[in-house]
Amino acid sequence: MSNHRPRLAGLLLLLSLLSASYAAAKSTQVSSELLFGMSTALSGPLTEIGEELRRGVLAGLERANRSGGIQGRKLRLIVLDDGYEPARAAPNVQRLLDEFQVQALIGNVGTPTAIASIPIAKERRTLFFAPFSGAGVLRRDPPDRYVINYRASYAEEIAAMVDALIDIGGLRPAEIAFFTQRDGYGDAGYVGGFAALKKHGLQDELAVLHVRYQRNTMAVENALADILMSDPLPRAVILVGAYAPCAKFIRLARESGLRMLFLNVSFVGSESLAAVLPPQTDGVLVTQVVPDPFTSKLPLVTDYRADLELLEPGSRPSSVSLEGYISARILLRALQGSEPPLNRERIIDLLENLGSFELGLDQPLLLSPDQHQASHRVWPTRLKKQAFVPFDWRQIKRLLPAKESSR
Repeated sequence: MSNHRPRLAGLLLLLSLLSASYAAAKSTQVSSELLFGMSTALSGPLTEIGEELRRGVLAGLERANRSGGIQGRKLRLIVLDDGYEPARAAPNVQRLLDEFQVQALIGNVGTPTAIASIPIAKERRTLFFAPFSGAGVLRRDPPDRYVINYRASYAEEIAAMVDALIDIGGLRPAEIAFFTQRDGYGDAGYVGGFAALKKHGLQDELAVLHVRYQRNTMAVENALADILMSDPLPRAVILVGAYAPCAKFIRLARESGLRMLFLNVSFVGSESLAAVLPPQTDGVLVTQVVPDPFTSKLPLVTDYRADLELLEPGSRPSSVSLEGYISARILLRALQGSEPPLNRERIIDLLENLGSFELGLDQPLLLSPDQHQASHRVWPTRLKKQAFVPFDWRQIKRLLPAKESSR
């Protein structure tokens, strides 16, 4: 038996060396990449939104990879599907942080999924960057260190709508209604809307008609019935929902003879909304948090179209993928020229140290320890021939129905 001991010891030593060699190789492989994680909607009713956001972020990251990456490390995006369901988003985030060891989270789709994900990111001291949401829960004052946004808030989008409807369109606050998703996203939109109406003198919340539908469903009929039974009818409805139920609501309202103006926040995804509305649908606006992705000649948008074509030849630009691209370019701006080591906390410091910076949008962006939202600008667009085109708020009055013809 003693003759076998040297062989056994030698075998154990060999296995130990092989294991160490494998671990070293694996460590080298991981260190050669800079990993980012995304939990997004790749299934369910928001599939197009999730796919577009992923495409835009990838187009931005690949731009850096073609130039050698960051600190000689290629950037890789690991994407997990949550179907726009909070119960799936939280485990995804946990997996991205524990199993894949991502350096930051980028491009989460939606408010309810963000609400479920942020506590995990905060606990693990990991950046939750540029979510596709304008909710106030992502915009604390003072800001949460681990949550940094690119886009304008829903409150800013809806305030722009309300100001235009009242100051230019001549509507009374009570002539504006809300159609919202029954969750944190819809609640955020309505809270921002009522705050905007209060600035115009409305004090009684009961004076505002507010109808709702359930997330991830198309059950909008009851909401429409409440609109039809209201007296007087609203002359404008602000929609805070997903593109498919919003499109159904608008279509049924038009079939019912309602001529009110419909105004959607950017989360709806204007290209997705236009694609499912009937031809010749009019009286529909969407506020955007990015410039026009098709015609803008701004340097960053020109880069976006070129990088999107390199990523996926023939891909059609969209407002959603442009937002993902801008978010990635902001992140790259912070990382470029940084000194090692590059870890989770260091990435946040680099973003906060950007201060006021230009990125090719014809306006300065700002990130600092006290400012965790880079942009506050809102671009209005109007549906015309099944496409959303830039719109001037000064023209809103001619889109509103006459008071006497509301019914």
